[in-house]
Amino acid sequence: MVKIAVAGGSGSVAQEIIDILVATKKHDISIFTRSDISAEVDPQSGVTYVKTDYASVQVLSSILQGTHTVLSFISPHKDQSGAFAAQKNLIDASVDAGVKRFAPSEWAAAKLEHLHWYEFKADTRQYLQDINSHKKAIEYCLFQPGLFINYLTRPYKSMEHIKALETPFDLHGRRLLVLDDADDARITFTTVNDLANVVAKAIEFEGTWPVIGGVRGTDLSIGELITLSEELRGPVKVEKLKASDLEAGTWSSSWVPKLEHPSISPEQVEVISKGLTAGLVLAFGDEVFHSSEEWNKLLPDYEFEDAKTFLAKTWQGKP
Repeated sequence: MVKIAVAGGSGSVAQEIIDILVATKKHDISIFTRSDISAEVDPQSGVTYVKTDYASVQVLSSILQGTHTVLSFISPHKDQSGAFAAQKNLIDASVDAGVKRFAPSEWAAAKLEHLHWYEFKADTRQYLQDINSHKKAIEYCLFQPGLFINYLTRPYKSMEHIKALETPFDLHGRRLLVLDDADDARITFTTVNDLANVVAKAIEFEGTWPVIGGVRGTDLSIGELITLSEELRGPVKVEKLKASDLEAGTWSSSWVPKLEHPSISPEQVEVISKGLTAGLVLAFGDEVFHSSEEWNKLLPDYEFEDAKTFLAKTWQGKP
């Protein structure tokens, strides 16, 4: 049993991983949150809640005393610099408190090109590299599962907490937005459940964590994804967009995925969604979401769920 601290524990991915960790009944889990703490917390769950704004390294260090592993799911609360500042303070506090392992807020793409909203992740990667360049300050791992296949079940839920977000791959509407001349580009699709199980096993892993922690469920090329979409949903409309138009912001399509989030005002949704869509289409075509397989090799007995099998179960019989 080890003591685990989860930063940004109210997020959907964090909650899925917390559920798996709680189910093991092996760990003492502290969840850090900016929100007020509900009085309705089950004392038998092994979970405690701590309210913090991540502003003080000293306060965080005192909270982290005796903690073995920190899992961060910090996301931009107001801006990119604020997210990095909070995560930097958490890293510094973890080092000061003698935390053994740290997982920064990754949980997605292997590379960050075209994903400007992940700027704080790039800053965090660099900071961790810098503080470990001369002498190991803390053991850390960048968990990178690629794109969650759960997003392709929208509008149907496939997990307790994860919301199936709109992406350029809309199986429900039988339509896809892809980069022109990028049919061979590969994307890693991993279920949230597989990621959560890998994290639980990684916490118990006795060896040293790899810095790059690729988690590979299924690799598909964009061409293979189009074929699979047709197998599952019948004819699909594929719109191929040019990189030059996407980069210039002059592209157009018959539809645009909508990013609806509490932090985005209704009047901003359309503009922001178009920018995010352009970035994603470019990223998919540039294999930004193609993960390596470090954890697959370190956990050879773990069987990942195949993307085709997972999607077939969801879409069978659906209109």
